[in-house]
Amino acid sequence: MSMGPGGMGRGMRGFMTEEEKQQAPKVTKELLVRVFSWLKPYWKQFALTLFCILISSVLSILPSVLTGEIIDKGLYGRNLPLLIRLILLSLLVTFLSNLIGVAESYLNSWIAQHITFDMRNQLFRHLQTMSQRFFTTNNQGDIVTRMTSDVDGVKRVVTDTFSSILSNTITLIVAMTAMFQRNWILAVLGIIIVPLFAIPTRRAGKTRWSLTREAQACNDEINGILNETLSVSGQTLVKLFGKEETEYKRYEEANRRMIALNIRESMAGRWFRVIISTVSSIGPMLLYLVGGILMMKYNSDLTVGDITVLVTLLSRMYGPVNQLLNIQVDWIRSMALFTRIFEYLDMEPEIKNCQNPIIPAAATGSVKFDHVGFYYEYPHQILKDISFELNAGHSIAIVGPSGSGKSTMINLIPRLYDATEGTVYFDSVDVRKLDLAWLRSNIGIVTQDTYLFNGTIRDNLLYAKPEATEEELIEACRKANIYDFIEAQPDGMNTIVGNRGLKLSGGEKQRISIARVLLKDPALMIFDEATSALDSISEQKIQDAIDPLIESRTSILIAHRLSTILAADEILVLKNGEIVERGQHADLVRQGGVYTELYETQFGAGNVSGPEDEAGRVAGWNASYTEGEGNA
Repeated sequence: MSMGPGGMGRGMRGFMTEEEKQQAPKVTKELLVRVFSWLKPYWKQFALTLFCILISSVLSILPSVLTGEIIDKGLYGRNLPLLIRLILLSLLVTFLSNLIGVAESYLNSWIAQHITFDMRNQLFRHLQTMSQRFFTTNNQGDIVTRMTSDVDGVKRVVTDTFSSILSNTITLIVAMTAMFQRNWILAVLGIIIVPLFAIPTRRAGKTRWSLTREAQACNDEINGILNETLSVSGQTLVKLFGKEETEYKRYEEANRRMIALNIRESMAGRWFRVIISTVSSIGPMLLYLVGGILMMKYNSDLTVGDITVLVTLLSRMYGPVNQLLNIQVDWIRSMALFTRIFEYLDMEPEIKNCQNPIIPAAATGSVKFDHVGFYYEYPHQILKDISFELNAGHSIAIVGPSGSGKSTMINLIPRLYDATEGTVYFDSVDVRKLDLAWLRSNIGIVTQDTYLFNGTIRDNLLYAKPEATEEELIEACRKANIYDFIEAQPDGMNTIVGNRGLKLSGGEKQRISIARVLLKDPALMIFDEATSALDSISEQKIQDAIDPLIESRTSILIAHRLSTILAADEILVLKNGEIVERGQHADLVRQGGVYTELYETQFGAGNVSGPEDEAGRVAGWNASYTEGEGNA
């Protein structure tokens, strides 16, 4: 019997790593019911698949049975017409078996694709409802793996594992039944021999599995070297430190180990085929020997055709037995995949609508924090007893050292997180009682880390308002002080921004982000460190875009640079999660507290004589700062 690559692959899959053994899920009735519930919408197609497997398995055995008739009645009986009919019948049965096998494969693939389609959609929709905490806590690679590799694994479960169990079981039953009908002695002998075939198969497969795992680990190391050294940042670092030769030697060493492992694996496969070929020949030879003894010594009614049929059926049993011996591992891995997916699907969204959420007719953007506290993880409190009120049409600036909780505060307004103490109000309504989609549609946030999709400028702008007209796009870009830049590009609005907007400068990305938020036309505008990582020229352009917005809309500004918040109606100073000072700029500078320290660190200012002098000093600093940076 010959073993193809597929059979060898199944043998290798029949071995579990220690980690897989430790993490093997407990297969319960509830788990199985839930697994098979995914098949429920397609039960008609699944029933038809079972019927195809049954018919195909039976028909696949018939040519072996007909071989006996061809030998005994056609050849030995010297009956040419019967011989021709039997040969044609055998060919017809083989053709029908293969034809039904094609239908079975199509149905299998159809069911598997639709189940994974449903599963991906449900998983993606569910993940979209998860809170920001879920995405900051869980590894992004793990999330993507469950959406891709794990769901693809489920597809293999349907197309391979389930169908393999059914088809191999049916094939074995039909083959054994046919063998016992011919001769029970040779049938029993054949059944005893078949398990012996699996011993060297599993031993050789285990060796190849071990080598394959080593080769995979080595391949991962090579990929890691390539990712590190051939990326833009990696190549820059290699060149700056003159490590070209070092990295080449590291790659060459890993590559050499990979070649050695591949050779060993290839030879293990060769020895594997030698062993299988030898062992698979023992069974037929024993049947020929015992069958010959029965015919010659005991005058049995066995014929040459009967012995040939029994040998052929025995060979047909090797594959199914080997696969069924290994199916337990495939089954456990399949259940592990389902368990990992169900683990995500069973996670309750932390942030969701209440029953009968409120959808106001319009929004003004007013905000109120009433004794708000927040923990990411108890007992590490991030915000403590935060209370303030922002009236419609006004603006508030929030300043403070890094880690004081500024960004956390604004994340509570659109409910990226929920306050653990106190209440956040939007338009005088508890945000937890408002419809989540309505709330977020009325809040626009421009962050320091601007995210742009890998598409055109137009695509990124239309993400906020797909139905926006060309005039609306242009107006938003003018207000964001970015239209002149777009007009200067050869492709205008259709300019490709690159992955995460890497083809644009930080200031250009920020202004496109502002234009995108303006298209959204929110009642409340929030600028979270929108200029902190930019040069002075870019900062000034963005500031020129922000200032008119602050005057016309309800706004919140968070900034390290105090020069960007002077237009705010009120300034809140945060330290260690608490509001330690509040008021207007000139008053806060004179208090000699946290704000004064921040101000003197940035401006290098001395004593302040009055608000007028202070305002003039800041204006002069801004002008000289911008001019100096611009000339540089």
